[in-house]
Amino acid sequence: MADHYEVLGIARDASADDIKKAYRRLARELHPDVNPSGEAAERFKLVTHAYDVLSDPNQRQQYDLGGAGGFGGGGGGGGFNGFGDIFETFFGGGQQQRGPRSRRERGQDALLRVEVELEEIVFGTTRQLEVDTAVLCETCEGSCCSPGTSPQTCDICRGSGQIQRTVRSLLGNVMTSSPCGSCRGFGTVIPSPCPTCAGQGRVRARRTIPVDIPAGVDTGLRIQLPGQGEVGPAGGPNGDLYLEIKVKTHETFSRSGDDLLATLELQMTDAILGTTATLRSLDGDVRVEIKPGTQSAEVLTIKERGITRLRGAGRGDLKIGIQVVTPVRLNSKETKLIQEFAGSRRPVPPEFSTFQQGIFSKLRDRFLNL
Repeated sequence: MADHYEVLGIARDASADDIKKAYRRLARELHPDVNPSGEAAERFKLVTHAYDVLSDPNQRQQYDLGGAGGFGGGGGGGGFNGFGDIFETFFGGGQQQRGPRSRRERGQDALLRVEVELEEIVFGTTRQLEVDTAVLCETCEGSCCSPGTSPQTCDICRGSGQIQRTVRSLLGNVMTSSPCGSCRGFGTVIPSPCPTCAGQGRVRARRTIPVDIPAGVDTGLRIQLPGQGEVGPAGGPNGDLYLEIKVKTHETFSRSGDDLLATLELQMTDAILGTTATLRSLDGDVRVEIKPGTQSAEVLTIKERGITRLRGAGRGDLKIGIQVVTPVRLNSKETKLIQEFAGSRRPVPPEFSTFQQGIFSKLRDRFLNL
């Protein structure tokens, strides 16, 4: 393999401007539009590859560490520049990929946040989600080429995807390899990229995905949908789509595990005498029996009227915290009746008693604010 500095006709300590000027001069001389000869075409490929390597500071540094003349060479470098590649070759550091790499790669995973109503998670629901993602290009079907064309073998690396160089070292001649700068290690080039996807094999588009959201999910839970992420470059396999659930706040009901919580405001007379009420829950009406003498902060439990369990059978319960409402505006007749009722009972002076915390914390906070 010819030395890149020799190909461009420059010294090893040439500046970036010197490299660019040398390339432009040779390109004007060897470009196929100016010089159609086969020899000029071959030289032009070598010149282009040499410029690609030397114009990139990282690639140039790697080349200088292991290039011809690195040890004992005639061009301006110190005598021990080849040690980096030598140690990598013998002790496994930075091993190079063997053979060309595939253009087809797995697509990226995607994360989508989905808001659901509390009603929807009682029994689960199905959503039609619109996702802006990468999909397979219909024009080239992932080939990256214009219709009727195909990738061609790289003339620089001859399809291997690697450029090999012989390094002279204390241990003798050592063969090193690095990805081909002309084809970027693919081993092939695409002379006529697909005009629709610009040679990527995929395009951005919106698509609709039906999603089953199971019953019992809660805020923060992630659902994995394998293969529903974006398609990979050159039609590679799809990544996965992850849905992060957020359950919206309900104005009446809240949640504690698989149980539903609610507060029932009860008139003082109904609390004293007892009553029966029909209430509308998240999945239909529920009948509630209020016993005589019901107190504030008592909790009524309706079995199996909560949320369907995410893992396991059955449902949670509906727990109703009682809040007895004391009337604040009484007419003279009502006031007289209350006074007569109070006079008929033995007086009990107000006093402190043991604080009733309640059976669950979410209702407790509401009771504390009464």
